[in-house]
Amino acid sequence: MSVSEQPPGGAPGGAPGEASGEASGTAPWAQIAAGYAFDGAALDLGALLWDGRCHPDAQIRIPLPMLNRHGLVAGATGTGKTKTLQLIAEQLSAHGVPVFLADIKGDVSGVSAPGADGEKVRERAGQVGQEWTATGYPCEFYGLGGTGPGIPVRATVTSFGPVLLSKVLQLNQTQEQSLGLIFHYADAKGLELVDLKDLRAVVAFLVSDLGKAELKGIGGLSTVTAGVILRALTAFEQQGAGGFFGEPEFDTSEFLRTAADGRGVVSVLELPAVQDKPQLFSTFLMWLLADLYGDLPEVGDVEKPKLVFFFDEAHLLFNGASKAFLESITQTVRLIRSKGVGVFFVTQTPKDVPADVLAQLGNRVQHALRAFTPDDAKALKATVRTFPNSGYDLEEVLTGLGTGEAVITVLSEKGAPTPVAATRLRAPQSLMGPIPAEELEAAVKGSLLYGRYAEAVDRESAYEKLTAEQQEAEAAALRAVAEKEAAAAEKAAAKEAARAPRQKEEPSLTEQVVGSGIFKSLARSIGTQLGREISRSIFGTARRRR
Repeated sequence: MSVSEQPPGGAPGGAPGEASGEASGTAPWAQIAAGYAFDGAALDLGALLWDGRCHPDAQIRIPLPMLNRHGLVAGATGTGKTKTLQLIAEQLSAHGVPVFLADIKGDVSGVSAPGADGEKVRERAGQVGQEWTATGYPCEFYGLGGTGPGIPVRATVTSFGPVLLSKVLQLNQTQEQSLGLIFHYADAKGLELVDLKDLRAVVAFLVSDLGKAELKGIGGLSTVTAGVILRALTAFEQQGAGGFFGEPEFDTSEFLRTAADGRGVVSVLELPAVQDKPQLFSTFLMWLLADLYGDLPEVGDVEKPKLVFFFDEAHLLFNGASKAFLESITQTVRLIRSKGVGVFFVTQTPKDVPADVLAQLGNRVQHALRAFTPDDAKALKATVRTFPNSGYDLEEVLTGLGTGEAVITVLSEKGAPTPVAATRLRAPQSLMGPIPAEELEAAVKGSLLYGRYAEAVDRESAYEKLTAEQQEAEAAALRAVAEKEAAAAEKAAAKEAARAPRQKEEPSLTEQVVGSGIFKSLARSIGTQLGREISRSIFGTARRRR
């Protein structure tokens, strides 16, 4: 049935303008509008559509305290999802609530500048009962690890953790468990994993001769798995991801700031430089959210959120996700509400989001869907089933919505779902497009945070420690080899000396003279002559001299 053919509850009803319905206040559109008449602070999204007409006096709103119950903004490409983000971000900022959103295509930076007045804007404002005023909002611009414009946002490998890193490296379950073992070892040994070279150094060490024994007691690390991890890290770094990991690590509490005038600061993460690496930026956004969850105290229900976090291109986050990763996301989304943080996933269809996560999203803004293929038709039917019962033929309505129109249901102040309402959305008051590059650069360098995070720091961590230990071990090994070779040479020399024949000692000069033939002949001659003389003297036979 069409929008006009079936009012809420299924009972037929007349078109707006019928006297009986208007007088009694029971017109179908009036019944829907009554579900959005909140007493407290609320964001104005637009005006109700019913029977082809827009009713500016039937405002569709979201209660401000319910923004931490999370939400979903979905719709086909070109249906206005980004402008819906901008609209909600503006109103949150105006209520003093900080906002974080990712600028994947580079066209959200305009939230910092007043919008451009024009005929179309005035026409839309008149249709939905909006008092439109060109307004810019306080913004900070960030970039992942210094890629492109923006204050660098970095994380250490340790804080990123093995589960998220396994997701971005596309590791299987066994490899993810091995990576967890590597992180455990590094933590136990005081080896800080700051950047990717630290992680590579630890992996290489654990499969070296020196490191193999380190993990024997807790399972060990196979050479094949280590090789897969090292290759994945190399490919990851070649994509330019090396700059995302390091120090100074970004303090995510910077996202919780308000401006001097009390408006919430809109933190815009500029991502056009990495839009061809969707898995990287979606996983990095998940790290930001997980880090906030770990740091923020429990606050329970609050009058307004501490932060609303928009997760654009959310389907990329869940593609190929491991069971551990999905469990991590589900737990974070479920529990971060009590920290005062609201999360809005932005994607094409609700089926892109796992059921356990989708069940946590109380606020829904569904833009138009297309049904050009059997898969599209199947997705359309699945989307309709995620909405409460309504007086609309949602299959017909969702395929007939124009740009800047959506089907909405939110949580009321009492926490109950509001009636489903087809809505023509308000026009953003800030610039619907990017600001000039020079203005963006000036805004970045003029920020007080730029000096704190702009320059990377490379201090001693696992890589330096393991390199020093390896060099010391190699030096010790060289000394041991040298000592062993010297000892062997000395031993060989001793053996050679023992085997050599002993040489006679050289006779002295006297011995040489006495032993000569001349001396012996002379001695004989002298001895004979002397003997004769002695004999003659003794026996008186000596000749008398005359």
